[in-house]
Amino acid sequence: MHVVICGGGVIGAATAYFLTELGVEATVVERCSIAAAASGKAGGFLARDWCDGNAMGPLARASFDLHAELAERLDADYGYRRVDTLMVAGADEGSVARPGRTGRPARFPASAWLDGNCAVHGRIGSPETTAQVEPGAFTRALVDAACRGGGASVRIGTVEGLLAARGPHGAAAGVVVDGEAVAADAVVFAMGPWTALARQWVPLPPIGGLKGFSITLRPDFEAPAEMLFCEYRTAGGEVLSPEIYPRPDGEVWVCGLSDDQPIPIDPADVRVDEARCDELRRIAGTLATGLAGAEITRRQACYRPICADAMPLLGAVRHARPGVFVATGHNCWGILNAPASGKAMAELIATGEARTVDLSPFDPARLLKAA
Repeated sequence: MHVVICGGGVIGAATAYFLTELGVEATVVERCSIAAAASGKAGGFLARDWCDGNAMGPLARASFDLHAELAERLDADYGYRRVDTLMVAGADEGSVARPGRTGRPARFPASAWLDGNCAVHGRIGSPETTAQVEPGAFTRALVDAACRGGGASVRIGTVEGLLAARGPHGAAAGVVVDGEAVAADAVVFAMGPWTALARQWVPLPPIGGLKGFSITLRPDFEAPAEMLFCEYRTAGGEVLSPEIYPRPDGEVWVCGLSDDQPIPIDPADVRVDEARCDELRRIAGTLATGLAGAEITRRQACYRPICADAMPLLGAVRHARPGVFVATGHNCWGILNAPASGKAMAELIATGEARTVDLSPFDPARLLKAA
């Protein structure tokens, strides 16, 4: 069996990896490079139970455990570690007090690096429930492992169409890449928000993209393994929600600003806003003065894929030709949920049944009537 996976982000990478684990050959077709879009620019935060209460709860718990297993199995260092996670309040001006108290800000002893105008409101995750990876390195590690065993390959090119066997009900027979036919027994569309382009070939519900900006900083000190989720009040009264993730390699990732620019056709045309990136560094420096003068090593922008109900699309595409599958729409939880999504998709494609997790809540057909 040979499967073509359209998209070299973390969901496509995980699907390819687990397909090869099942002895299935996979070709990952990617327009730019592996982890070129959101999978290479995300924060890489992992939470065991933050999706509890909705359909993604079992998917997230299975993925969190698989992340720990993969950190042992993959022959790569991509910064996996367990972390503490804190809720922090900060502001441009005025005092920031712990809820229910007045006076000076309260800080946990372990958070001495948060020496700016901020206060730790609480611990919202522990090393038992939260972790992190460097997402680009994780994505590449999955693809490298899949290719190293000889079961997968990567092809750089643009998917231009779907091939099908003869007849109105013929199964998917591959894709057209840069004018050339690439034969396959099944096709998976896992192109993040660009999966919307596949709607010209198969019946899919609308898939949008949420644009966000992030930076990475290189401070002259080692920040502790504490992920920060912040509520930040600007001098103008705007309330922002920046996130700050120190990484084991010494870099610090910061996000929290966005805009509503439409998704370009080519991921290489995603534009970075320099002013927003500078604002992220200013906010980070207000919370931790050691970040104020830190070098910005990367200025980034990316689009997270999202569907109408904020749930992923995972499964066979009904009313399409047999052998067509979709895996996208994870919004901010793509890195977290990639392992179980990829493993369940691989099982579904190879055996007809997903055993790792129930994929029925993510059936693409649920949104087609609304589309």
